[in-house]
Amino acid sequence: MTAPVFVADSLAGAAAGGRVRLEGPEGRHAVSVRRLRVGETVVLTDGHGRGVQGTVAAVEGKDRLQIAVDEVRREPAPDPRITVVQALPKGDRGELAVETMTETGVDAVVPWSASRCITQWKGERGLKALGKWRSTAREAGKQSRRLTFPEVADAMTTKQVARLLAEAAFAAVLHEEGAEPLATAQLPASGEIVLVVGPEGGVSPEELAAFAEAGARPYRLGPSVLRTSTAGTAAAALLLGRTGRWG
Repeated sequence: MTAPVFVADSLAGAAAGGRVRLEGPEGRHAVSVRRLRVGETVVLTDGHGRGVQGTVAAVEGKDRLQIAVDEVRREPAPDPRITVVQALPKGDRGELAVETMTETGVDAVVPWSASRCITQWKGERGLKALGKWRSTAREAGKQSRRLTFPEVADAMTTKQVARLLAEAAFAAVLHEEGAEPLATAQLPASGEIVLVVGPEGGVSPEELAAFAEAGARPYRLGPSVLRTSTAGTAAAALLLGRTGRWG
């Protein structure tokens, strides 16, 4: 059976032959829900590139475990790094997009309040939605056994997205009328790749102009038009394969 994955607050100082403690909500889940017992194998990650594999050495109460560390793993920083700017979809499709992009291997997700988004994040509603996206990235990161979880940034305006694109080594806007396919675009060997996924209503001409001024060209993904909640995942998979990160 595959060892379950839990998120530790910190794995600083973890070393083979030593012990680390799992507590809090993750410890409670391990003890009270998964009912782990002494001798069972587990994997811990801090979500920032460090992980350990070990065995349960002791169960303390209902929410703490002592883990005997067998192996420490460190995941190198991804290069090139892939960021997806995701326009806000309707309903729970945003969480679906974050989940599948995390499982695919995206390094960062930026919520974007595009002009044609039906959904707009404002006040407490916006904070709650952002929290759901971040929680989804964390849970999907565990499910896909990643040591580095994707960052989910605060929601950005079009001007903020344009600044992000201007700093990228490669910037692209998915657009059905793009003259060049993303599959043949010249990609950098390193640096930041930023990909913009528009809303259901499409990227407005004004937004396309602002992004073009920042250096982002429109690219088409394929012959069919994907929904905003699936386009980022498909494009990320293509980029991960082409850059060799899936090699």
